[in-house]
Amino acid sequence: MLKIDVHTHVLPKEIPRWKEKFGYGGFITLEHHKPCCARMLKDDGHFFREIEDNCWSAEKRIEESDSFGVNVQVLSTVPVMFSYWAKAADCAETSKFLNDGIAEIIGKYPKRFVGLGTVPMQDAKLAIHELERCRKIGLVGVQIGSNVNQKNLGDAEFFEFFAACESLGMAVFVHPWEMMGEKDMAKYWLPWLVGMPAETSRAICSLIFSGVLERLKNLRICFAHGGGSFPYTLGRIEHGFEVRPDLFPDNKINPREYLGKFWLDSLVHDPLMLEYLVKLIGAERIALGTDYPFPLGELEPGKLIESSNFDDTTKAEMLHGAALKWLNLDKESFYTQINADERR
Repeated sequence: MLKIDVHTHVLPKEIPRWKEKFGYGGFITLEHHKPCCARMLKDDGHFFREIEDNCWSAEKRIEESDSFGVNVQVLSTVPVMFSYWAKAADCAETSKFLNDGIAEIIGKYPKRFVGLGTVPMQDAKLAIHELERCRKIGLVGVQIGSNVNQKNLGDAEFFEFFAACESLGMAVFVHPWEMMGEKDMAKYWLPWLVGMPAETSRAICSLIFSGVLERLKNLRICFAHGGGSFPYTLGRIEHGFEVRPDLFPDNKINPREYLGKFWLDSLVHDPLMLEYLVKLIGAERIALGTDYPFPLGELEPGKLIESSNFDDTTKAEMLHGAALKWLNLDKESFYTQINADERR
C-alpha cells in the first residue's frame, strides 16, 4: 500500500555563515565533527541539536524509507530555520537557499520526494514573492510556524499571504515553533511536550476565530502533531465560544463546524488518540506524518496506522489518500514508480 509521509525535515549538508554576510547573529550553522554526524549550532556557538546524515542525504533517506515501506517523503526545513526574527530581506535570502536545496533533491528523485518551502512570514509581500517562486521551482506548498514573532496567524497582516496560498493552489503545513512560555518551562523538555501541542491549538483557534478559514474555504491547510491539543480540548473551546460570544467578534460560526475542513497529520503516538481523531474528523483528513528523522517522531513510520484495527480502506486514507488530497497530487504517478521498483 502506498505510503506518503507528509511530515519530514531536511537540511542542506552545508549552510552558509549568514552572520558574516548579514552582520548579526542568531542563524544556524553546521559543524561536521565526525563522519555522518553534525552539530546544529547557533553562530554564537550555542548547541541546538545533533543530527545525522539522514537529515541531509537523499540517498540515506531513501534507504531508510525503503526499510519502513515509505514510498514518498514530503520534505520541509527544520523549523529553527524559519528565521522570522531576522530582517525580512535576509530571511528571504535564507529561505531561497533552503528552498533551492529542497527543489534540487526533488529534481533528482521526483518520485520519492515532494517539497514544501519556507518563506519570510515577517513580511507578507516578500513571503508571497517567495511563495510564487516556490511554485515555479516545483514545490507544492509551504511550511510555516504556529506564530510569527508571537503574532497569531489570524492577525490581519497575514491574510494576504493565506489568500495567495489559496489562489495559487499551494498547500500550507503549520508546524509549532517558538512556543509560548518556553523560557518558563525549559526543564524536562516541556516546551516540546507541553508547549508544542498548545502552539498548534493556538494556530488552529486563531485561524478559525479570526475568520481566515471561513473567508478562504479552498485553502488546503494541515496542522502538525495531530492538531496538538486542539482535538482534545475542543469541548472547552466550543463551550467558551458559546458562553462568551462577545469575545469572538470576527467569526460567529461554531468552531466545531470546521472539523473536516482542514487536515492533521497522524503523529499522536497513541492508538486511542488516533481512533478518536478518526471519529472526530474522518480518516480522509488525517495524513501519515512522522517528524522524521527526529527522536520525538514516530520511529517506525506508519506503524501506528498499520497496527490499528481500522479496515484497509481507512488505513489507505491515512497512509496516502489524505496526503494526495491535501497536496493535490496524482497517485498514479507514484504507483508507477512503486511498480517499477518491484519489477527490479
